Parts: sequence; structure tokens; C-alpha cells
Amino acid sequence: MKLILENIKELVQVDPMQRLWVAGKSMAEVQTIKNAYLIVQDELIEDFGPMENLPDSDFETDDLVMEIDCSGKMVFPSYCDSHTHLVFAATREGEFVDRIKGLTYEEIAERGGGILNSAKRLQEMPEDDLYEQAMLRLEEISALGTGAVEIKSGYGLTTESELKMLRVIRRLKQNSPLMIKSTFLAHAFPLDFKLRRKEYMNLLVNEMIPQIASEELADFVDVFCDRGFFTMEETARILETGLEYGMPGKVHANELANSGGVQVGVKYNALSADHLEFLGDEEIAALMGSETMPTVLPGAAFFLNMQLAPVRKMIEAGLPVAMASDFNPGSSPSGNMNFVQSLGCLKYGMTPEETIHATTINSAYAMGISKNYGSIAKGKVANLFITKEISSYAVIPYSFGSNLIETVILNGEVQ
Repeated sequence: MKLILENIKELVQVDPMQRLWVAGKSMAEVQTIKNAYLIVQDELIEDFGPMENLPDSDFETDDLVMEIDCSGKMVFPSYCDSHTHLVFAATREGEFVDRIKGLTYEEIAERGGGILNSAKRLQEMPEDDLYEQAMLRLEEISALGTGAVEIKSGYGLTTESELKMLRVIRRLKQNSPLMIKSTFLAHAFPLDFKLRRKEYMNLLVNEMIPQIASEELADFVDVFCDRGFFTMEETARILETGLEYGMPGKVHANELANSGGVQVGVKYNALSADHLEFLGDEEIAALMGSETMPTVLPGAAFFLNMQLAPVRKMIEAGLPVAMASDFNPGSSPSGNMNFVQSLGCLKYGMTPEETIHATTINSAYAMGISKNYGSIAKGKVANLFITKEISSYAVIPYSFGSNLIETVILNGEVQ
């Protein structure tokens, strides 16, 4: 099947160089083609360019051709959301109200809320119900332009419940057109183990990770390395164990304090270090020249009224920056990557061009898929979206309350 997009007002995020990420000053430049065409063969991008160069001979007699007139509309590569927790049992609007009344995120957690609240509810919910709810969330974010997503566990806390979450993610992989990566997350210590940390660590490295690996349930291992959660030493042990079982690492780092999470992540070649609200010169120096993608989660900082990650300082130092939604019930109950772009511009002082890189090619790198996703290049998977008629790509972050996406294409097929 051949799909031809014609008369595209502007084809955005074109990258013939097929870079794996974009860093520093280069993030301010996005390559586009005006009055463009794009040809998809089966699930891959076959060709693109100015309309005047559109070849006729290849498809004029082919019955298996679908043409879409994109006059006045723009075409983008789909968003790659590299950090979500969208398999969960219930929303937590009660905690939302508690925060409005003055309680902090940490105070709520001390009362058994937060991650422990989600864990209790998830342990009680049947796997089929978790799957059905998560599939609805996938359909929601797909309509908002996301074509690739990483889903983390971490709301189970017990071996049985973590495996349940990861099996749900495997079912989602099998039945959703989105590209999905699965991550086992060491998220928090259960209440029963607050005074028995060594026992829980032994459970993680000697039982959970080996069993997850034996069932091939996770692509990555992640650790919440922060104040009140896992220490640098505990994080190192978990990441090392993940590598022993063939699962590269990632880290939740420096959301609540200068925790050392960035440094330990870099030491173990973590694919990404996420959150980064507390990031100083030492952390930036550690990230420079590393293979670890700094990933900012604007939705969580916005929802919790937290200190913002120093994105401008990171970019000016020459680092790449990715952005993801952190879609979860407690601190970022939205998977809308259009709004993530808006927050990037409004709260972090990023340009629209920088947010495009941060939500496509850089976030694709943060989930290990930038060779095949995240930009418009020949041979990449045709995960795309077509906008409504808009005047410029800056309209997307500008229109923070609107969905300007008209058509979604995943794996070369119109959804």
C-alpha cells in the first residue's frame, strides 16, 4: 500500500542527516519543506520533497494508492513520549484537593498517599481491567499526536503486582499500533519494608529483576533516585543488576533534591535521566559528553507547582533536552504532548523549534528508538500527524487548550 500526502503547507522536522539527537544551539533550528509531498510505502517513509519534484510515474497506474490533500495543513513526525506511567488503577483527585488545601506531595506520601496509594489500588484491580483502562489512555494520546510511548511499572511494589503491570504493557504492545517500550521501575519502598530496606533491595535484585528478565517483560530498568526514595548506592545496585540481565538503565533523578541520581545514571550509561528540577553545574558537567539524555517533565512540575528544571542553562551548555508527559494519576494526569510543548515555551523559555526537537527526536533517543522514529527521513517508520489548517508550527504551543491534529498515521496507516 502506498500513501501519498500532497500539497503539504509545511513538512516539519525533516532530517536527511538522520541524527540520533539534537543538542545545544542546534535545537533552535528545525528544517522544513514548504509546499511539500511525502510518500509512504507500506509502513516506511519512502520519499519526500517539494511538490514540483513529486514523481508521477511510480504510482499513476497503481490501484493500491491512497492520496491525501494537505492544502493549508502541516505534517509532523509523531511525538515520542519517553516517560509515562499510564497503567494505573484509579485517579487521585482527592490528593489534588489536599494539595490545594496546603499539603505537600511528601506529606501526602507519608499518610499512605502518592505512590503507595496507587500501589494498593493496582494490587486490588484485575489485570483485564487494568488493560482495558490503559488501552483507552493509549487511544487518547494517539489522537493527540503521540506515536511512540514508554510505559513504566512501579505502582505494583510487590513481585506479583509488578509482573501484572508489565504483562499488561506486553498486551498493549501486542494490540496497539503505537510503538511501545516497557520499563520496570523501582519506584518506592512499601510500608512493610520502610525499616527493612536491605530485604526489599534483595527482593528487587534477586527475585523481581531476574523473573522480569526470564519472561522478557521489560526493555529497561529505572530507579527513583531521590530524597526519601532510593539512595545512590541502592540505585547503582539496581542498575547494575539490570545490565547483568540485558536491560539498560534509566533514572528518575533530582526531582526533590540534588540526589546524585544524575551522576549514578551517567556512571551506568543510563539512556535518560528524568525530572531534573534540581540540576547544578556538577550535574551538567556529568551529562556533558555522556550517552544519557536529560529529560524534563513539564507536566509534573506544572501540576505540583515545583521548581522548574534549568532548561535554558542546559541548552546553552550544549546539552540536548528531551521532554515527556509523565502521564500518571498523582503528579501529571495528562499525556497531551501538545500541552508539553506549550509548557516548554511558556514556563521554560524554550522556542517552538526547541520544543519540537525535545518532543520528537530527542525523546525518541530517550527511549532508544531514534534510528527509526522522531524525524522525517527516508526509511523511518511513518508515524505522522497532519494538522488542521494552521498558519505556522508555532500555533501548536500557542494554542495550549486546543487539539489542532486532524489526522493520525501510524505504521503508514491512517487511524
